[in-house]
Amino acid sequence: MPRRDPRLLRYARQMRRYPTNGEAILWLRLRSRQLGVRFRRQEPIGPYIADFACRSRPTTVEVDGDTHIDIARDDERDRWFVEHGWQVLRFWDDDVIEATDQVVEIIKSAIEDPSSFPNPFRWNP
Repeated sequence: MPRRDPRLLRYARQMRRYPTNGEAILWLRLRSRQLGVRFRRQEPIGPYIADFACRSRPTTVEVDGDTHIDIARDDERDRWFVEHGWQVLRFWDDDVIEATDQVVEIIKSAIEDPSSFPNPFRWNP
């Protein structure tokens, strides 16, 4: 297994301490194998840090807040993840807060049957 970039690890640890509201709410629903699989938060994968990652079913869940205004950069990240075998699920921070149950159901369905979701998947309620 290749060594992880120490700078990415430090940054990931820092990001775990200061989650967005949506990330904090979603983590309460993903942690402790509540969906039957283990998720890690702020997980370094390659040159990026995924908000949430399930390594046993290569899936990343991204919760986009105000800082995600650069769609081209997000597209580049998504392309990298997809090219390396990951499924990408993207949700807006406000949508996670307002429709947590729906978001969790989508994540659960995507983990159970990834072929039923486009990759990357961007939720637009």
